[in-house]
Order: sequence, then C-alpha cells, then structure tokens
Amino acid sequence: MGRGRWRTAGSALVRVLIVWAVSTLTMLALAGILPDFRLQSDDGDSITQIGLTAAWAAGAFGLLSALVWPVLVRALLLVPALVLGLLVFFLNGSLLLMALSLLPDGRSEVAPETAVVVAAVMSAVASATSTALAVRDDEAYRRRLYRLADRRRRRQGRAGPSRAAEAPPGLLMLQLDGLGYQELRRACGSGLMPTVAGLLEGSHRARPWRTDWSSQTGASQLGILHGSNFDVPAFRWYEKDTGEVMVCNRPTSAAELQRRAIARTGDGGLLTLDGASRGNLFSGGADQLALVLSVSARRGRANRSRAGYFAYFSDPANAVRTAGSFAAEAVREVVQSLRARIRGDRPRVSRGGLYPLIRAFATVVERDVVVAAVIGDMLAGRTAVYADLVAYDEVAHHSGPRGRDTDRVLQRLDRSLALIVRVAEHAPRRYRIVLLSDHGQSPGETFLGRYGLTLKDLVRAGCGLPVPRRAGRTRSGAEARAAVLAALHRPVEEGEEAHPGPGSDPVVLASGNLGLISFPGIPGRASRARVERAHPALLTTLANHPGVGFLLVDGVVLGRDGRAARLDVPGEAEELLAPFGPGAAQAVRRTDAFPHVADVMVNSAYDPRTGAVHAFEEQIGSHGGLGGEQGNPFLMWPAELSDPGPGEEPAGAEAVHAVLRRWLREADGPQVPVAASEPAGRPVEESPPGDENSGSLPSAGVPARDEIR
Repeated sequence: MGRGRWRTAGSALVRVLIVWAVSTLTMLALAGILPDFRLQSDDGDSITQIGLTAAWAAGAFGLLSALVWPVLVRALLLVPALVLGLLVFFLNGSLLLMALSLLPDGRSEVAPETAVVVAAVMSAVASATSTALAVRDDEAYRRRLYRLADRRRRRQGRAGPSRAAEAPPGLLMLQLDGLGYQELRRACGSGLMPTVAGLLEGSHRARPWRTDWSSQTGASQLGILHGSNFDVPAFRWYEKDTGEVMVCNRPTSAAELQRRAIARTGDGGLLTLDGASRGNLFSGGADQLALVLSVSARRGRANRSRAGYFAYFSDPANAVRTAGSFAAEAVREVVQSLRARIRGDRPRVSRGGLYPLIRAFATVVERDVVVAAVIGDMLAGRTAVYADLVAYDEVAHHSGPRGRDTDRVLQRLDRSLALIVRVAEHAPRRYRIVLLSDHGQSPGETFLGRYGLTLKDLVRAGCGLPVPRRAGRTRSGAEARAAVLAALHRPVEEGEEAHPGPGSDPVVLASGNLGLISFPGIPGRASRARVERAHPALLTTLANHPGVGFLLVDGVVLGRDGRAARLDVPGEAEELLAPFGPGAAQAVRRTDAFPHVADVMVNSAYDPRTGAVHAFEEQIGSHGGLGGEQGNPFLMWPAELSDPGPGEEPAGAEAVHAVLRRWLREADGPQVPVAASEPAGRPVEESPPGDENSGSLPSAGVPARDEIR
C-alpha cells in the first residue's frame, strides 16, 4: 500500500512539473511574440536567467490561480452571469500582474491589456495540458473524480457510499429540448448521435409520448417536474381577473405557475428528495438549483440559480474555452444565415440583430454550465437530477427542425452526453440515465410569410377594426432569450402585451401555431353567442381562413364550411379533429376546462402529408399547438426500469411525471407488474413509509409500441 501511495504521489508530481514546464515555455513564447511583454531587465539577461524568470512567473501565476481565483469568483457570484464571463478575463490578467510583481529586480514588464491576453493563453494551455495528462492516465482520471466527489461530500456532511455498498441507484434525467421522437430516430440511424445510438443498441429503450394541446416547454416541464400543468393553456395567455399576460419564460410568471402547481398537488415536486434542477424553467422542488428561471427574479443569498456559474467559472480556463466557442458559434450563425439567403432557402425568417449572440449563449454557454453542473451532481452522489439542454430547440426555431444547422447541434449535444456517460462510470453511486424531450418541432412557413398578415391583423379585420398597412412581426418566444435576460438580471419584456391597456380591442397572443384571442371588455369567458353579437364576422372569418385549422369557442370546436362539434357530445370532436392525430380531442377537451382558457383558441392549419404547420410567431420550426411532430416527444429509459405503460404512449406531461416518480422509487430488487387497469396518466400510489427505495411498478409485459431497442 505504501508503494502505491508513493507511486501515486510521484505521478502527481510529474504531472505538476510537466504543466509547469509547458506553462513556462508558453510564457517564453508569448514574451517573444508580444511587444508589450518582456521577462528580462533593462540591462539584458542571459537565456538561463530569462528561463528562470519565466519559470518563477509561471509558478506564481499557477499558484495564485489555484488559491485566489475560486475566492474571487465566489465573491462575484451575484454579478450578472454574462458580466462575470467577461470579467473573468480582467481578473485573470490582474492575477498575472500580481505574479509578475513578485519577480525580483524588475525583470518583467507587461501592459495591462497584454496581461489579459497572456493570462488567457496561459490558463488555456495549462488546463489543456493537465486534462490531456489525466485523460491519458485512466487511473489518475478516476482518482481525480473520486477526490472531487469526496471533497463535495465532506463539505456537505454526506456519507461516502461506495459502489460495493447497497446504495440505491440515482436517476439522471436529461431533457433534449424540442427533439421529437422521429428526429431522434433519424439522428441515431444516420450516425449523428453515436452515444445515444449506442445506448439504444444496448441498455436503453425509447418510446414517443403525447403532449397536451399546449406543446411547449412551460406546460410540459411544469407537468413533468411538478405533476400538474392545469390552467396552462399556452406559452402566453391573458388573465382577465388580473389584467396581465402570463408568459412561461418570464421569471415572475414561472414562479407563479410553480406556486399554483404546488398548491394544486400539495407536493413540492419531482426533485424534493436530494434533487438538483439545472437549466430548467421550474425547480421541481430541488434544493440544488442552477440557471432555474422560476427563482432567477430573486435577489440575495436565497437565490442560488446562478450557483452553476461559480462551479464553472471557478476554473479560469473554462471561461477562455467557452468564450472561444461562443465567438465561433456566433460567427457560424452569421455564415449559415448568409448562406441561406444566398441559396434562397424557403421558408426563412430573420436571423439578424442579437440572435447570433442568443444562439451562441444557448448552444455554448448554457450547455457548458449545465453539463458542468450535472457532472458535479453525479460526483456529489445526488439522488435525482433533472437538466434541460436547449440548444437544438433554439436553432430549430430559426433554421428548421432538420438540416445542416441542427445536425451540427445534435452532434455537439451527443458529445456532451458522451462526457456525462463517462463521468457516470466514476460517480460514487450508480446512475440510471433517462433521456427525454418536452415536445418536438413541426416545420412550416410562418403565417405571416404565407399569407402576408399576422393573426392579430386577421382578428382586427374580422372585428371591423383598422388594420396597419404594414404587417408587424410577432417576436419569437424561444426559451433561450429568457435565459440570456435572466443571466443579465433583466426581466423578459413583452412590451404592451405584458399589461394590455383598457379598451374593447381584443388581446391577440401567439404561442407557436396556437393563437389566443381574449376580449377584456367581456367579463369571464365569452360565450359563442356573445362573441357573435359583438363581432358577427369574426368566427366565420377565422374558421374559413386557409391558414387556420380549427377554433375552440366556449366548448365548441369550429372548422371550415360551418362544421361544428360540441365537446360534450361523444365522438363529434374526435371526428372533426382526427387529422390532428390521436388524442387531439382529449387534449382540446381538457384545455376547455381551464379557468384561464382564452375566449377564442385558434390552431393553425396542418398538412398531414408534409407535417407542416403555420406558426403565428417568427419561427419556421415551431411548437405550441396541435399538428405534426411537435406533439410527439420521446422518453428513453434503461431497460432495467419498468415500462412506462402497458403498451401505450403516455398521454400528457402529468403522465410522464407519474412514470418518473415510479422510477425514482424503483431499486434493484424484484419488480412487480403494473395492473393493466391502472390508467397510465394517473399518479402511482406512494410507497409505504420507510420503504421509499423498494417496491417498484414495472410493466405488465406488453410489447412496447413503436419503441427503439
């Protein structure tokens, strides 16, 4: 044992010396390249003296970075995240100036702006060298992961279970935002996602599930994490009792929706027992939070939503690496947008302004921070982790669900998943990895691009109100924009939509290909007769427009040519909504019962042959209503866990919540089949007290329909 310890200490010392030597050579090279950086006195020094000076400076900089840097970043944790990312470079340069000031006899000189460059290069090279050495030595890599895990457990007062112990496995739930089931199959079959394909070929299975009518992250994730998305009719909607517009990606709205869900279920959420929530709209009841929108409006010590930034930026090399990737992604977006214009791609939406930076934040910064937080959770041995990776969804909104742009995003996401899978092998407990999505994406030209007017323009025309000559554009409601604003400590602004002014003009809101029309002057939910008396031509104008699929008005579904179906008459709505897929009538019927459903709900037209819809926002890949792949996300689980349902697709986000709760209770012991009569969408019965990790509820052995093996 003593010989092994000496060997370990010796190999660690060798790695330190190699990193020190590489850092010294890097500093010498920079001193020779940069005109404002020198490592010798004014009288000149020998080559040996210059080398010793560089070694001294490199060692001092490395020591300061190891000791001082984490303290500085923790002190600046409440600084807006993007500001912290930029401040990293200046702080790193300050540490280099401090290190050079320790050199004797004034043998160094560097301009402050040059110090920033030198420090960034030094940090990147040192980190790359250290990582390369650790990766080449699998045993060293394993020991480093265990040391980090032990350090985290000691800091949190946790016991350190070994894999040999009878510790129940943890559940790691990774949400690939916006990736539909069919697109997952294509990506795995074409080699875009080899890590996911490898899991499916071996240990995992996958199956689609059906979203609610509101097929968007707010409704789906609230239902998945908190067990209820009741009264969430869309991504944004108008509430007559308060006179405000609720928006799922506005921090104050997200906090209120989470509060309502907890009050309805009487439960804190899926992650209340030793859980972590990373990059989500809602906390799920987790104690460990990072980049969670529902708490991002808080201030002070109680807000830990940006704790993931500290964990990530505590290594200055992370900031350098992420900044480089951020810049490359922004340039890539500009090039891809320009190429699409030159080729004349159709459909196409505007991708200028700040969008390249928003895309880079979603696909680089948020991805890196969330992945780092997940890795930290696994090393700490947390019981349940739920994380959202939004990169694909953000790019698909503007580039379309399928193409070169989104293919590259899927490849990079797969590499992140490969890293997580590798780290899971070294975690202090075994992890069952579940992949899932919250919705899919349906392609199609926007309503404005296809018909030359917005839904708001069409509604105003149907009401006999003046229509602007120039059609305005409806801003995209993608989640990444809210994440950027939250990182900057700025709320999501919706302009006049946030607080519609008094008057009789209708409030028209868009949520993908789902539109909502409310009449503030009519108290309560307007009946069909009341709407027709106030605006005789409106419902006919909407229902017969070629870009509209159907309307919902006071319990009645209206289609073209005067077709109407009452939701309380069995079979009528099923027949009228059959083109929109199985479960469409059930989803519409459920939404009709919501207290805050709009006076008129408008679902765009859907072409079953092409899967295309017409978004009422500026999105050529959209979700939010019924029609196509947007309503068919996926659920992928280890085969050792019970089947999600008796051969059926889970219907609704609340059903997925029930499945995940069941899996959290399942241990390695014998599995008990689920009774075939148990509804798939109802929460499973809680385990007896003291038996939380035993007694599971797996499948009844019915072959899974349309699943990947």
